[in-house]
Amino acid sequence: MTAPERTVYLDHAATTPMVPAAVEAMTAHLLEVGNPSSLHASGRHARRIVEESRETIAQAVGCRPGEVVFTSGGTEADNLAVKGIHWSRMDALGGTPRLLASAVEHHAVLDATDWLRDADEADVRLIRVDATGSVDLDHLRELVSERPVSLISVMWANNEVGTVQPIEEIVAIAAEHGIPVHTDAVQAVGAVPVDFAASGVDAMTITGHKLGGPYGVGALVVRRELELTPLVHGGGQERDIRSGTLDTPAIAGFAAAVELAVKEQADRATRIGALRDDLVRRVREVVPDAHVHGGALDPLGVHRLPGNAHLGFPDCEGDSLLMLLDAHGIETSTGSACSAGVPQPSHVLLAMGCDPVQARHSLRFSLGHTSTAADVDAVVEAIGPAVERARAARAR
Repeated sequence: MTAPERTVYLDHAATTPMVPAAVEAMTAHLLEVGNPSSLHASGRHARRIVEESRETIAQAVGCRPGEVVFTSGGTEADNLAVKGIHWSRMDALGGTPRLLASAVEHHAVLDATDWLRDADEADVRLIRVDATGSVDLDHLRELVSERPVSLISVMWANNEVGTVQPIEEIVAIAAEHGIPVHTDAVQAVGAVPVDFAASGVDAMTITGHKLGGPYGVGALVVRRELELTPLVHGGGQERDIRSGTLDTPAIAGFAAAVELAVKEQADRATRIGALRDDLVRRVREVVPDAHVHGGALDPLGVHRLPGNAHLGFPDCEGDSLLMLLDAHGIETSTGSACSAGVPQPSHVLLAMGCDPVQARHSLRFSLGHTSTAADVDAVVEAIGPAVERARAARAR
């Protein structure tokens, strides 16, 4: 087979290409020396870059600058929120407090809660979701009424099926019981409107490489009045919440990307949403029994991320489809996690009521700022033969 002429990248939910503004901001400081904690001129210059970046991010996501705690990315920020908030509330609540997370959280949250449960430090309960992946609010009310709860963690929007969660209602339920709320907004910032202060959440995870910034940098936005036990101890940087020398160039690139993503959010959503809708419609014309998993496509951005198209293809293995499309230069992802090289059914789809077979027959097409109509055309051209070959392979 000849190599494809070009790559069609439709895995923006995993990582989206850096935007030029972020590249420029980051590279402008790569050759500069100066630890932001140093008192000399070079250190003060680095500190100024960090603090200006903090202000830029705060303005973009609707928080105070002092509430932005820089981390190495989303995974660290999720762990810091889940463990740090839970630990800080254990003594006040007494015993082994309950810790709640939705059943469709990213593993950065779920594995952190599992770790606390296995250490006998938390009574972990997962909040059920409906067939679209949206949190069951009645089940949440039941769980918070039974015993003291340290934290509720529900992602703003799901990374696999794109479902946007009812954050406002979750916060209202939590407020009745004085429970802090953490949300992983890694997929949401720049895709849908996100305002930290207006949302009422107490902690929010964001990261650079999901919105056009560099890898290895993110932030936990956390209310100053909320106590949080640090995971890392050392120099006391970041309000003594997250010690470690700050990566000034990456933070500058991160801030530039956040600012641009939020500024262009509405226009991007309209353009990318139209491409997504066209992809879904045309793929289903070619493969009539293909079906959508997750929240409704309309109204745009209300129930589902604008760039997410999570499609099930009966009688196929998602991994086979992925590799068949990859051979044509089309890069997507499955809805399954891969452990030790063995495909596993997606925990998200299982929580939504799919059986293990259904949970393995899906592909996630996630569009982003570099996506074009030609990308959609390439998928439509390749998907029919790929499905036929995947079904034939599975039937053997």
